[in-house]
Amino acid sequence: MSYKAGIFTAITGLKDRTGSSSIAIKKHMQANMPADKKWLNGMFLNALKKGVADGDLVQIKASYKLSPDFKKKAAAALKPKKAPKKEGSSQEKVCQVCAKEKNCTQEEGSNCKEDNCKKTTAKK
Repeated sequence: MSYKAGIFTAITGLKDRTGSSSIAIKKHMQANMPADKKWLNGMFLNALKKGVADGDLVQIKASYKLSPDFKKKAAAALKPKKAPKKEGSSQEKVCQVCAKEKNCTQEEGSNCKEDNCKKTTAKK
């Protein structure tokens, strides 16, 4: 996990309304950091500055919050994308009784408007 991604997860994990201090973010990241990775404070501070410069973070006094634009991007990324519908692939269920005789698009046993379908399904 990069420092920038760690900062975003720490801010969302801390859930401070007024923003999270850099010390609180650092402690949260160090607690969740793998044991084999060494802490580099300079990389952490550069990631904070770059997040503010890119517009992903908002600095309020000595605290940092996620920007509204970043929240919108994150929410849009989480939404499932709708697959485009293919026109030719949709197959309609056809009533088996009246499919041979007439073009009925109702299922067998449903309220088909065709007289032949009602009569034959009622007999079964």
